[in-house]
Amino acid sequence: MNDFVAHLFDYIKLPLGDWSQAFVTWMVANFRPIFQDVRVPVQLMLAHIGGALGSVHPLLLIAGLALIGWQLAGGRAGIVVAISLLLIGSIGAWSDAMATLSVVVTAIVISCIFGIPIGILAGLNYRCNAVLRFILDFMQSIPSFVYLVPVVMLFGIGDVPGVIVTVIYSISPVIRLTGLGIREVRPDVIEAGHAFGCSPARILFFVRIPLARKTIMAGMNQTVMLALSMAVVSAMIAVAGFGQTVLRGIGQLDIATATTGGVGIVLLAITIDCLSQGLGKSFREHDMKHWYERGPAGLIRQCIRPFDGRRRADRGLEPKEKKAV
Repeated sequence: MNDFVAHLFDYIKLPLGDWSQAFVTWMVANFRPIFQDVRVPVQLMLAHIGGALGSVHPLLLIAGLALIGWQLAGGRAGIVVAISLLLIGSIGAWSDAMATLSVVVTAIVISCIFGIPIGILAGLNYRCNAVLRFILDFMQSIPSFVYLVPVVMLFGIGDVPGVIVTVIYSISPVIRLTGLGIREVRPDVIEAGHAFGCSPARILFFVRIPLARKTIMAGMNQTVMLALSMAVVSAMIAVAGFGQTVLRGIGQLDIATATTGGVGIVLLAITIDCLSQGLGKSFREHDMKHWYERGPAGLIRQCIRPFDGRRRADRGLEPKEKKAV
């Protein structure tokens, strides 16, 4: 008895590693063709996004993203986006930035397509939220390197498995914060919707989701940051981009290469953060202006309005002035 107590873990062993190995081996043996089919839509999306980014001249892309940043988040955000992208190009990392950006954007789109509906379901159903909370806690507690082994065994290596492992790692925040935003909608607002005869679907789409938009966008922003943090880790399974640059610098003890990759990731994170934060701003934070009244759209509208007024006057469409009594 004393020997049992003294060497307890020599007698009690839980073969967790063997179980996980057997489970993954069973999955590979029985479901690998299904997982290979999953690669097809991800590959198509990644190819279209990468082709779109690669086919545009860098200066045009910088100008376009700067204008989008100006439209979404204001002039300062547009300037920050332009400076960050110009710095990426000036350090000789433009091609790596586009490769990383295509993987990250694809992962963000897939995460939002699946994460936001799951988060809405969790916000409406407390039992589903309890189950999802346990699963998401488990997923976020596991180190990111652990995801690489089963993903490689099921999907292989390359950019597509890199997108999939990035989605698995970064989808948790958008699910959590979407559910939180849906649950935090004030009950009296929902009761007012019921009092006016709104159906549950109308209350969801016209009351709950608009009021939870800021929280949902905060979850998307955190998903963006986690997706970028996986750039270096996913490079271990041959994903192109800044991750390969950083790993090459570490392997060769090349400070210049590692610094270029690291600074490039930071600048790309700043760019995406400026664009994503603009989507989360409320109508009040935009100085009570609609999207067509601010940014480049507002500037174009102000320039067109005088000419439009003249054309309407020429056609006799302007309202006649009332005569003074």
